[in-house]
Amino acid sequence: MTDNEISHGIIGATIEVHRLVGPGLLESAYEEILAKELTLRKLAVERQKTTPRCLQGREAGVRYIEWLLVENRVVVELKFIESFAAILEVIILTYLRLQVAD
Repeated sequence: MTDNEISHGIIGATIEVHRLVGPGLLESAYEEILAKELTLRKLAVERQKTTPRCLQGREAGVRYIEWLLVENRVVVELKFIESFAAILEVIILTYLRLQVAD
């Protein structure tokens, strides 16, 4: 599958989950429902995968739990928030930087 096909499947699945259940659930409920929807769309999904973090080739002693890992290439982090604070952008960019560093 191409990155575009994976992204298309993820976006379609998230829209479908939102259409079916709407707002108001906990992140854990959305995670479970979205994982099932992605699987129905023939996408490989791993839930809450713990991976070691290394910085400059050394174990950083930190483990990051990826909410959903789709097709072993795309991390889907679910957030149930009222508004998107600037600090969340910093956190997400740091997660991505650490992913690439491995």
